[in-house]
Amino acid sequence: MIETRCGMKCSECKYKEIMKCPGCLNIKKPYWGKSCPIKNCCERQHKENCGLCPKFPCKELHEFAYDPLTGSEGTRIEQCQDWAAEYRSAKDGK
Repeated sequence: MIETRCGMKCSECKYKEIMKCPGCLNIKKPYWGKSCPIKNCCERQHKENCGLCPKFPCKELHEFAYDPLTGSEGTRIEQCQDWAAEYRSAKDGK
């Protein structure tokens, strides 16, 4: 089940409870700032997450996923791939 636009797992986020964050699929703007470029891009293209984008993985997601402060050494990209595969399988009824 897709949890975020960028591949971060909300279910494992330490800020979810502290900030009472309902997750990026359910908020208009992130609690940490005015906007999120990854969220904005997905929503502009009507995509559930980056893994469903024809440009996946784009430069912006790659930089975000490998950012030394906020990144996850690429696991977000892998998670987007997994969620996209699950999404497509469910959509195809498999």
